Amino acid sequence: MNVLPTRHTHVTSDGESWPVLLTVDEAAALLRTTRRAMYAMVERRQLPGVVRIRRRVLFRTEALLDWVDQKSAPLPKE
Repeated sequence: MNVLPTRHTHVTSDGESWPVLLTVDEAAALLRTTRRAMYAMVERRQLPGVVRIRRRVLFRTEALLDWVDQKSAPLPKE
């Protein structure tokens, strides 16, 4: 996903730049899922960093990326 750097960005440890807040479509692309699944996870309170502004649902990038890191399995030792 190519996101243009703006004034309000979050830069990951690998140097990738993300907006501070992601839309449902951006968060779904990041998690490789659908909009419908994202709304279902929000409804079940399964996702961190949810920000509601009136009817809009946004996600704090840092919280979502940290959550993905915590959910990832450790690499097998060779």
